[in-house]
Amino acid sequence: MDYQTFFRGAVESLKAERRYRVFADLERRAGEFPHATWHSPEGPRDVVVWCSNDYLGMGQHPAVVQAMTETAARMGTGAGGTRNISGTNHPLVTLEAELADLHGKEAGLVFTSGYVSNQTGISTLAKLIPNCLILSDALNHNSMIEGVKQAGCEKKIFRHNDMEHLEDLLKAAGKERPKLIVFESVYSMDGDIGKIGEICDLAEKYSAMTYIDEVHAVGMYGPRGAGIAERDGHMQRIDVVEGTLAKAFGCLGGYITSTEAVVDAVRSHAAGFIFTTALPPAICAAATASIRHLKASTAERDGQHAQATRAKAVLANAGLPVMPTDTHIVPVMVRDAEKCKAATDLLLAEHGIYIQPINYPTVPVGAERLRITPTPFHNDALIDHLAGALVAVWKKLGLPFTRQAIAAE
Repeated sequence: MDYQTFFRGAVESLKAERRYRVFADLERRAGEFPHATWHSPEGPRDVVVWCSNDYLGMGQHPAVVQAMTETAARMGTGAGGTRNISGTNHPLVTLEAELADLHGKEAGLVFTSGYVSNQTGISTLAKLIPNCLILSDALNHNSMIEGVKQAGCEKKIFRHNDMEHLEDLLKAAGKERPKLIVFESVYSMDGDIGKIGEICDLAEKYSAMTYIDEVHAVGMYGPRGAGIAERDGHMQRIDVVEGTLAKAFGCLGGYITSTEAVVDAVRSHAAGFIFTTALPPAICAAATASIRHLKASTAERDGQHAQATRAKAVLANAGLPVMPTDTHIVPVMVRDAEKCKAATDLLLAEHGIYIQPINYPTVPVGAERLRITPTPFHNDALIDHLAGALVAVWKKLGLPFTRQAIAAE
């Protein structure tokens, strides 16, 4: 049996469907973000990264870097074990307390990634609730979908942000049946916002528990950077808040925050928490420093929002098909998998701009796009250069322009 044939065939099918992913070998340079070194086949080249999830550049913030390096020098690199077996280091305990405070909850629990915190958190919660019905937004992230699947209980998918559909499903389930509504605050591909207040209203009306993914919002919104739920005054109405340390906080890891009872139950039953090595103390210290800084400082958020607004305006005024959003995410629609990949290849090779193409299954076929994420460090000159490069690529590939424009701010 030639097992390798199966694997080669699996890769070839992706290539035939124009879904094969090619990764750029990048070297971020602290103090020079968003500039990076691309180790291209022809040798090192300077590029500007336009699709980073380090939304505020906190991965290079001096206080964050200092916290990591000092802690690594003092405590070493690894955690040394699982949380149960020597891995519960003091910086990790401090981080969990900091996260609980950020979201105004009784307790926090840190996982190795935001993917794991969703996958493990949702599945564990639902398994612990007898006869639980999960109601999940149709556009929820893959990590949430996998968590719902692994729960092994009944699920219903409600149309994205469709509150009438959600209410119909809640009503059909009845008030007495335990229910868990799982949804996001910022949907990362379209850049739109979940209807948090309306979902909370329905949860209260039909006795459901709420679980929100604030991964793309923590650090970014609210007076202390706790997310959209904080910004809109709904944080105390949410039962479980999940987030990441790997995007706006510039580090690594995921977490949930909730009541002592919920957190302790997940801590005690979740295989994805129990049987994996804990986050290293240096990473925990860096994340804590980042959270503390962003609780007190709005400069990074203000700068990011200003540059995202300007980028949307400049690109739209250039006739590029920018999808309107109310968030920091700037989708530019291509709607063709092959041309989407070709566009990013041209941007990188001819203009020194790195943007990863977004194709199926991340988005539906026909909704291929460039997902641009301006940061406070993408200055006006870089935005103008991006617009000029995109226009040149659009012309070269024969991609359609739109004349719908918005006023620059």
